[in-house]
Amino acid sequence: MSKLLNTLIAILALVPFTLAAGAPNYKVGATPTGVPFTFLDTKTNAIQGVMVDLIQAIAKDQGFTVDVEGMPFSTLIPSLTTGKIDLISCALGITPQRREVVDFTSPVYTYGEGVVINDKDTRQYKSYDDFKGEAVGVQLGTVWQEPLRKTGIFSEVRAYDSMADAIRDVSLGRIKAAFGDYPIVAYQLSQGVYKDVHLLKGIKPLLTVDIGMAVRKGDSAKLEMLDRSLAKLKSDGTMDKILSKWGLK
Repeated sequence: MSKLLNTLIAILALVPFTLAAGAPNYKVGATPTGVPFTFLDTKTNAIQGVMVDLIQAIAKDQGFTVDVEGMPFSTLIPSLTTGKIDLISCALGITPQRREVVDFTSPVYTYGEGVVINDKDTRQYKSYDDFKGEAVGVQLGTVWQEPLRKTGIFSEVRAYDSMADAIRDVSLGRIKAAFGDYPIVAYQLSQGVYKDVHLLKGIKPLLTVDIGMAVRKGDSAKLEMLDRSLAKLKSDGTMDKILSKWGLK
């Protein structure tokens, strides 16, 4: 009897390890420049932020593990559709064009664009019409790029690899303004990341954007799992705690 009991104890001791070893692991794509949603923490050399905390909370709730991989924003969807990653968790706007290529979860957060101008620019801007004939910048691949061009207001809408590059040109006077995700830009400016520029206040956004996580087109099982967990995290207060941690409401 004693020998049988010892054998059972040994088997039970292995159960947690076996379950953990059998848990699925997903590769998650994120941008390293999207503070506070996703960014590279230079102290740990790991991607941190709202969407990282959120996918980790979902992983814990649903019993899987994740490897968060940093990559340029413009490569996220191609990496997902070609199978290099399993899902995207960052400040990815939900648009009709993107819905044709990937499937989105329910919205995680909603916001408009932020406009960065030079500190020496003292003009009182009341609308985007006041930028008529000026060259402005935007990050390549973001949802603001085409709507800004279609307004016909600006002499040029330059596309940059990163928001940092666009803001640098604002500070140097090469372009009049830079357009980007409001909470990302506001957070970075509040942390003193950029000098000689500020966020323009009082102008109605050109459009508002819902951001969500994305999976490959037709991956209904993973999509339903993410949505089910998102609903739970919203109802039990976990989502609010994560947003508050990073200064978002």
